[in-house]
Amino acid sequence: MGVRVLTWNLFHGRARPGRNEDLLDVFATTLAGWEWDVALLQEAPPWWPAPLAVACDAEERHALTSRNALLPLRRALATRWPELMKSNGGGCNAILVRGLGGVTAHARRRLCVLPERRVVHALRDGEGRWFANVHASTGRGARTLGDVARARTAALSWAGDAPLVLGGDFNVEDPPLSGFAHVGGHRIDHVFARGFGDAAARTERLDAGELSDHAPLRVTVG
Repeated sequence: MGVRVLTWNLFHGRARPGRNEDLLDVFATTLAGWEWDVALLQEAPPWWPAPLAVACDAEERHALTSRNALLPLRRALATRWPELMKSNGGGCNAILVRGLGGVTAHARRRLCVLPERRVVHALRDGEGRWFANVHASTGRGARTLGDVARARTAALSWAGDAPLVLGGDFNVEDPPLSGFAHVGGHRIDHVFARGFGDAAARTERLDAGELSDHAPLRVTVG
């Protein structure tokens, strides 16, 4: 059986059309209801990874991204008025893992500071496989491609010869990742893999209703 990898940009916990209410429980219930082994999440409110992991019976690791100064104040405002705060509520990337022998290592690397702090982070499961999560800068130009290249280099350095998945919001439709197979994608959300054998990947877009402005993407590899 393959590994089911989900990637989803959470849009800072917001919906389309906007709802000026805290949607943590709605996102958690939706995420918990899908079948997956690893979830790569971007634009998550920084206080969400722990309760999401509890709801999904998963382990989590996260890395803060941008706009996290005075976070308690941002959290208070964003929880009450998410459509007013939008991305100013703060952000993080998170990886959730169900089973797979648990999490045995976690690594992170900063990709840039301006115009916003971006990071790539990854974890190793109990079988030695690595799963990396990235949210590249917007613009789809040299800055975006630079983030992608640095994320690739970091993920390869952590994984060594071990099987490796690199997924997330690349902010470009056709990111160049030499040495990886493109196993699934929709618009700017992609999953790449290396070392998972020759089995054909299966890609599905899941129905999240009005949650987020990105479609959740589930890819089965290996």
